[in-house]
Amino acid sequence: MSDANSSVTLDPQVAALMQMQAAANLPPMESMPPEAVRQGFRMQSTMTAAPPAQMASVVNQLIPGDEADLPIRIYKPITDIDGLLPVLVYYHGGGWVICDLDTHDDVCRTLAAESECMVVSVDYRLAPEHPYPAAVDDSWAALLWVAENGGSIGADNQQIAVGGDSAGGNLAAVMAYMARNQGGPELALQLLVYPVVDLTNMERDSYQQFANDHGLTQGAMNWFKELYVPEQQNLDDPHISPLCAADLSGLPPAIVMTAEADVLRDEGEAYAEKLKIAGNHVEHKRYNGMVHGFFSMAGVVDVGMQARKDAAQALKKFFN
Repeated sequence: MSDANSSVTLDPQVAALMQMQAAANLPPMESMPPEAVRQGFRMQSTMTAAPPAQMASVVNQLIPGDEADLPIRIYKPITDIDGLLPVLVYYHGGGWVICDLDTHDDVCRTLAAESECMVVSVDYRLAPEHPYPAAVDDSWAALLWVAENGGSIGADNQQIAVGGDSAGGNLAAVMAYMARNQGGPELALQLLVYPVVDLTNMERDSYQQFANDHGLTQGAMNWFKELYVPEQQNLDDPHISPLCAADLSGLPPAIVMTAEADVLRDEGEAYAEKLKIAGNHVEHKRYNGMVHGFFSMAGVVDVGMQARKDAAQALKKFFN
């Protein structure tokens, strides 16, 4: 299916999903209260999720957060590896406003199973109830907790990666930047799946091409930005827009995944290029015919599962 506005040929499975969404004729996300959008996404995630990979254990735990206890979910894969396992600290997407541990449960299970690493999924506080910097503070608290207490859950704190999709990719990139600036933890990899990396510029070609297409619209991104970032806050702060950082040298290797038909495509690819120019090891792949969110649609979009396997292979490569 070719979209008349964007002249991109969507993958047939994605096209069918987009047609179903269009037929549902739902109101724009930005016209609804956050809690209603959250409920809608919880329902949607159960419809597009992959069958949950079996784990050796899945444990919900509370750890000390920035202001209150912070929920995490620890996925331990079934593996023949003896001893401590490498660990991925994962930050879910959802524009810093929606989604939770459950909406990304199947993502974390797949990554743990396919990479044979432990995954710690972080239930950071959401906007607008908790605007920036709450999500960053919680994300950092979770990363430090894993670095300091990994052994208590069977994780190797010498082999830590950060990762996330969309807003979670933003948080993972920010964690890598903060870890460099604060002298650790040492990270093996940053896994950035269609990350938000620049809230200062919503006029790039991909924004204009897909402004009203394929799920994540320009209006929705503006809504997320307004709910997440306080009015007096500078959008070019690298802890909000990592692409605006003056110096991106000395960062961990990056795997950057982008979707062809996604408003966030161009900024993700610009970030991959800027990381590379700064001297970092970067591997970028654009998934053609894909839309924003395809990584979470692996139950109905085959390429979504392939991308997860690609991510897991990258984790395996950099964990050793």
